[in-house]
Amino acid sequence: MSVKLIRQYTVFLPNVPGALAKFVELFANEGINIIGLASEIRDDSGVVRIAVDGDRKVSHILTGAGFTTIETSMISLELEDKPGQLLRLTRLLSENNINITTVYGTSFGGASGRLLMNASDTDKALEVLKTELGV
Repeated sequence: MSVKLIRQYTVFLPNVPGALAKFVELFANEGINIIGLASEIRDDSGVVRIAVDGDRKVSHILTGAGFTTIETSMISLELEDKPGQLLRLTRLLSENNINITTVYGTSFGGASGRLLMNASDTDKALEVLKTELGV
């Protein structure tokens, strides 16, 4: 199991064919690995969240391409893919009075999975997870 801070970028995109392709092309052109993607579409626009691996900041790339972006720190957890792992994590944070504000993730179809989350106090959540999970 590993836990670390990563960066998430949130932008608004038009809900039209090719908008997401044009957006993620910016990351590909810069050699930036996307490790998480979530979107919510409403009528003619949507909110897209992109989580990237590494410490490199990319706000200037997005701004230069005409996007208004919000950059946030996010916790990335790689954990065993077995029943009860999400319960264990959510209880641990709850017991420490930490609210999960955004969460998304996936299983890699076997031994491990990745969970990406924002919390009401990211630094405290990271400290609790590292201490309690021994990572």
